[in-house]
Amino acid sequence: MTDGFYVDFSALQQAAEGVTDVLGAMATKKVSDIDAPKQAFGHDSLGGTVGDFCDRWNVGVGHLVSDAQEVADRLTASVNAYEHVDAVAAGKFATVVQAPTGPDPAAQ
Repeated sequence: MTDGFYVDFSALQQAAEGVTDVLGAMATKKVSDIDAPKQAFGHDSLGGTVGDFCDRWNVGVGHLVSDAQEVADRLTASVNAYEHVDAVAAGKFATVVQAPTGPDPAAQ
């Protein structure tokens, strides 16, 4: 038998906002900011290697951003779903408690 569970809506929302904040911070630091022409490295092979690394890193960061945005969206959707179910349950409970007439539903 379970004791039930508790969902901290504000903690879920804060987690979603935290992920969104990190994404905003990442948007200000572009991979292209560290990329430079091959000549800037003093060696064409090293410059090419850095360029390739930055290109691949940029692709990886793009995937990371996409995945993180999905996490934030799902956390927000979870908060909305839990709040909706909580409101519906509270509304149904209120109608039973506030019923002006009829037999006591808990007496049976």
